Amino acid sequence: MLIALKSLLHTVALPPAGPLLLAAAGACLVAFCRGVAARRIGWSLLIAGLASLWLLATPLVANKLTKLAQRYPALDLSQPLDAQALVILGGGEPTPQAPEYGGTPSPGGDLLERVAYGAYVAQHTGLPVLVSGTDQETAAMRESLARDFHVETRWVEDRSQDTFENAQFSARMLKAAGVSRIVLVTAADHEWRAAHEFQSAGLAVMPAPEGAWIWHGHSLMRFVPNTIALARSTRALYELLGDLIRRALAALDLRRQTP
Repeated sequence: MLIALKSLLHTVALPPAGPLLLAAAGACLVAFCRGVAARRIGWSLLIAGLASLWLLATPLVANKLTKLAQRYPALDLSQPLDAQALVILGGGEPTPQAPEYGGTPSPGGDLLERVAYGAYVAQHTGLPVLVSGTDQETAAMRESLARDFHVETRWVEDRSQDTFENAQFSARMLKAAGVSRIVLVTAADHEWRAAHEFQSAGLAVMPAPEGAWIWHGHSLMRFVPNTIALARSTRALYELLGDLIRRALAALDLRRQTP
């Protein structure tokens, strides 16, 4: 139920749907209400919805939000790592039967970036690998690690549906194997929240964020909306709001019990 509620809120509250719904509500008030006060509220909602969508789609705002979400620096592989295992988290939409790979699973987009970076860390450290996510995500991750990067997966956690379950289920498997210190690979936006979930599950975490945004200097194009910036704003807002919810649930001791 909580996972379904999170998915619903993600869809209706975050951009582009959230600002568009706000603008639509305002347009309805303007179109169908005759009262002066109601029409003023309608115009305010309409302008606020469209303006927020415009701002969130600009690289300037996306950069600011991304900087707030990405709180960990890149992992320094030039120094010895005090870790016993490498954990790679799932995410995105894998292809269960990719025809270009003979019908075998394949990660794509953001998930492929995590797999590639996880393989890079594994090759440099020799740490045993655990992949965590849904059954489709982990099947694609495991296949790609072996096929494309020649990295074997030691543990597969394929029951989790969110970051909290990633941490709880993975921690059980790792602790049973005597592992208490890990390197955690996930997207740079997601790393802060994920690291805290794994720490709450009783593991010492060395963050290994991938896909960190790098500032590319000043340009007038920072003020021009585009779909890439809107997607970045959405990801950053999701992680920032998710971290607030995580803190609130932890403070109220309302975290659900895992089976």
